[in-house]
Amino acid sequence: MIVTDSAAEAFSWSRRMRSAGLSIGLVPTMGALHGGHFSLIERARAECDRIAVSIFVNPTQSGPGADLSRYPRTPDADLAGCRDRGVDLVFTPASSGRDAVYPPGFQTWVEVQDLARPLCGERRPGHFHGVATVVAILFGIFRPHRAYFGQKDYQQARVIERMALDLRLGVQIEIVPTLREEDGLAMSSRNRYLSSEERIRAVAISRALFEAERLYRSGEVRGSVIEREVAARLGPDSGLRLDYARVLDALTLEPLAGDRIDQAPGGAVVAIAAYAGTTRLIDNILLGSEDRGRPGGA
Repeated sequence: MIVTDSAAEAFSWSRRMRSAGLSIGLVPTMGALHGGHFSLIERARAECDRIAVSIFVNPTQSGPGADLSRYPRTPDADLAGCRDRGVDLVFTPASSGRDAVYPPGFQTWVEVQDLARPLCGERRPGHFHGVATVVAILFGIFRPHRAYFGQKDYQQARVIERMALDLRLGVQIEIVPTLREEDGLAMSSRNRYLSSEERIRAVAISRALFEAERLYRSGEVRGSVIEREVAARLGPDSGLRLDYARVLDALTLEPLAGDRIDQAPGGAVVAIAAYAGTTRLIDNILLGSEDRGRPGGA
């Protein structure tokens, strides 16, 4: 396994793989890898000839005053996990500084508009502009055939999917189902911040989503009804502080036409953001999306 902090070396590796007729799968991460990340790598391993993983805590997607030094970092475990799963190259630009990704004088930014506005886009201004830009840079370095993102970060995946399609980047975006702990909590690097009590309370998020799924399967198709039930389950008694609970069109992230899930061609996404203590957690579930159409990205 090659480990490099050089964008030039990563690009050279990618060019050699493409010249040999080999397909490249890319898994962009911020490190502190867990089972969810490894599920992306394993999916990529099954579908591509060569696999690259990037590990970079991206400063441009964090809000003002964010303390990036607090973001969990487990470099030795990350590399061991990648090696065990047959990753071919790991790009770790943080070890050589921000300039490895954002060269001096950097002034080009990527903006995805409508999909980036609601949910986390409303709560975290500038977040998706940083996400879209860094991923576009990584796509430029690796020229991957496929790139893999987790459904837990659903809005992020849809923003990147739209960017790849609009800019004709020639990469297929694969959204991989959320991997959960045994009690249902979505796997996340942020879970490391939780105290034992906060960890117990955080399970209320996935339980609210599973209740939304139960309601839908029992015949409830009104998004507002499901949204109210989800929000009620995450009220003060849950021990969490609700940021948002929304039921939106899964393709456009806009309000449901007629408030009905069954009128949305791609189904609906039930999206939650809530605080357990000071840790902000997000999760979601898709309803009526078995035949969900997506723009793709190629």
